[in-house]
Formats: sequence, C-alpha cells, structure tokens
Amino acid sequence: MMATVLFGALPLLIWIGLVLAHGGFWLCGERDDRDAANLADPPEPAAWPAVTAVVPARDEADVIARSIGSLLAQDYPGKFRVILVDDNSSDGTAEAARAEAKRLGQQKRLTVLAGAPLAEGWTGKLWAVSQGVEAAKAVAPKYVWLTDADIGHDPDNLRALVRRAETGGLALTSLMVELHCRTWAERFAIPAFVYFFQMVYPFAKVNRPGKTAAAAGGCMLARADALEAAGGIGAIRKALIDDCALGMLMKRQGPIWLGLTHRARSLRPYESLDQIGRMVSRSAYAQLDYSPLKLAGVILGMALVYMAPVEAAVLGQGLVRWLGLATWLVMAASLQPTLRFYRLNPLWGLTLPVIGAAYAVFTIQSAVQFGRGEGGLWKGRAQAMA
Repeated sequence: MMATVLFGALPLLIWIGLVLAHGGFWLCGERDDRDAANLADPPEPAAWPAVTAVVPARDEADVIARSIGSLLAQDYPGKFRVILVDDNSSDGTAEAARAEAKRLGQQKRLTVLAGAPLAEGWTGKLWAVSQGVEAAKAVAPKYVWLTDADIGHDPDNLRALVRRAETGGLALTSLMVELHCRTWAERFAIPAFVYFFQMVYPFAKVNRPGKTAAAAGGCMLARADALEAAGGIGAIRKALIDDCALGMLMKRQGPIWLGLTHRARSLRPYESLDQIGRMVSRSAYAQLDYSPLKLAGVILGMALVYMAPVEAAVLGQGLVRWLGLATWLVMAASLQPTLRFYRLNPLWGLTLPVIGAAYAVFTIQSAVQFGRGEGGLWKGRAQAMA
C-alpha cells in the first residue's frame, strides 16, 4: 500500500517542481506586448538600422502572396528589403510573390532568387536561407530577418523587433508566432505544442545569461555581424531543429530574446490531427539525438507524468485517488495561460493527459520514420542526419 501511495505521489511532486522551479515556463510571461508585464514598448532608436528579410520558400504558392505582402507592407522607417529564395518550387511560388509585389507597387523592394540545387550535407531550408543571407551582404544590413514563407506579420512587427534588439543589444531576437488554432485538431494539439516547447526551453531562462538557448524559426531577427562571427548559417547546416540550433549558436555571441507574439501568425491551417502529427514527428526524434535510450526514457516519463495520474484518479482508491486528482488539476491549471493566449475554453486543460499521450505517439512515429530512412521528411526530402 505504501509503495502505491508513493508511486501516486511521485507525479504530483514532479508537477509541483515543474510549476515552481522550472523558469515559470507555463506562465507565458515572455511576450512582445506590453500586457505581459505592464511595461511600455522599448524606445525607438535614434536611427533605424537597415534590415533585410530572407524568406526560404518551396512550393508555397497557396500562402506566399499573403506572407510576402505582409513583409512588403511593413511600416519601417529604415532601409528594408526582402529576399525570397525560391527553393526549386514547382507550383509557381516565385511568380505569385512577384505578382503580389507588383500589386502593392513594391517590386523594387523584393528580390526573388532562384535557389541552387540542394548541396550535400545541408538541410533544404538552411541551404535556401544561406543563399539569401549571402545575397543580403551586398547591401550590408545591420540585421537579417529570417522568417518563413507561411507566416503573416502585422505592419508594426519589424519596428517592434528592432526596438527590442537595439534596446537590449541583442544578437538574436525571436518570436514564437501565433499558430493557426481554429479547427478541432488545432485546439486539441497546438496550444500544447507551444506549452511543451516552453517546457523544454523555458523562455525566461533563454532570455537570461546561461546555457539555455533557443529560438522560434518563424520569426528571427539576427544581427548580421554576430551571425557572421558565429560562422554563418553553414555552422548549423545539418540541423533539423534549425531554429534552436541557431539560438544556441547566437547566444555565444551575445544576449538573445525569445517571446510569444500576436504580431505574427501562421497562415497554414492543420485540418487534422494526422497533419499535426506529421509536423511534430518531423523533428521529435532529432530532439532526442536519435537515441533509442532517450526515446524509451521520454515515453516512460510521459506515461508517469501525464497518464498515471489519470489512472490513479479514475481507478485508484482513497489517498491514491486524491493524489491522482490533485496532479491532474495541477497540470490542467498549468496549461491555462497558454489557453488564454490562444483564447480557448479553459476546460481544454483537462485534456492535457490525452494530449500528452498523443505527443508520445508522435515521438514514436518520428523514431519509426527515421528507422525507415524517412526522418525529417519535408517537401519530398528526408533530411534527418544522425
């Protein structure tokens, strides 16, 4: 009986430790809006530095006009240009981008590069990004803005990024964009994706001196000299989780900052849980260094932390049941700030054990795909490199 009680208490102790002593990851306190801490926006710089946005794109014709359009519409006082690297698209991505620039009368601000064939030893996205960064050197911007082809930006997003970067002397300023969250599958899995990301990389720890480093690939403002000093994009050319690899690289050059935002958002919806699963499984096993032992440890840990409390709450008796219920409520409460950020019903918090089980399945799928030689499958390319 005592062993059963101890086993029931262990998940509760783990959750209390996570909530109280893990960088406040669940609070969603690191945000780019003033509401996060009742602080005013950083002051405007005396002179606005030059910025070049680099956008890698492969078969993005369905969203590229909205993405490029949002970049060309930036209300930025300094010199600003956009480089789209068309990574061998077959759907008219480049043409759609040019048409949008023409519609907006911004043809001079947009440069479309035809990407070279994928070089050996590179992931496709980073190969495209490297070509854009190299082309940006021609105008020597102070900052390179790395953003994805399926991200839309509010007109003031670049101004806010530069204000923060200049005020903090940041080597890298990154935003976790607001992911699409309207379908049932998205409501179920997307807030948890952001929650789990913050659990692995607590933003408050990322933003302080120390070893914890990360970034969010949808929106990253890199200081060009710091990126060059770090070895450029070539230094992470094999990285499947390229944003976090860049965050670690850039933190060696100076302070970095990562936060949530409503100023930038994903334009591509996920219609089904299977689509979200493919997105997660693309890189989940890479996060575990392609290690079967780490995979086994993570699955066992998730079973203990997410699923065992529900079993105790439903099937247990006496103290064991109360411990299970308490643990379930603590984990549900910890999801509430993320649910508020996504404007969702707080009752979704009670589903976190089921969501955790789903993510465990996605992680196993990722390992299976790697074993089949399909690791990191994206746009027809299997890119995982152990």
